[in-house]
Amino acid sequence: MYQEDRLPQSPKEGVLFMLIISILSVNTIAPIIVGMERGFSVAHYIDTLKIIPFAWIALMILIRFIVKPAAGMLFKRFAGEMDGFNARILLNIVLNVSLISFFMTIIGPWIGMGEINFDTLQHFFPTWFRNFGIAFWIELLFAQPIARAVMKSIHARNRLKAA
Repeated sequence: MYQEDRLPQSPKEGVLFMLIISILSVNTIAPIIVGMERGFSVAHYIDTLKIIPFAWIALMILIRFIVKPAAGMLFKRFAGEMDGFNARILLNIVLNVSLISFFMTIIGPWIGMGEINFDTLQHFFPTWFRNFGIAFWIELLFAQPIARAVMKSIHARNRLKAA
């Protein structure tokens, strides 16, 4: 069976792949969104850094129990057998970012404010679309390519060791 070098091929690699993507994403997406909400400043960036660990934990729980099962189900419904690697990756990114940005648009402000406040729902749709756009482009152009390059280099190194 063909295994794509740019994707994880073992559970250990899967964890590394997810860690790379999530750490890169949460450390870029959160500061950009907070900067757009509150203004770009060093003080706001430092405030964001204090919240990031909690947002990352919430993100991991969300991905594991809600996003991954839902995106997997939708992916099977929309992906074709003959779709190429890039088409499948793009669909996967769109589905995952759509679901994650939906939930984090609601949960993120709660984590940031330290309280559950339903005022965030008043501006949900404009905020969600903006958050989706930020997350989509960071995933597509930054986080995912870096994680796939790491996987490719790991697999190339493993092949050299085996040879």
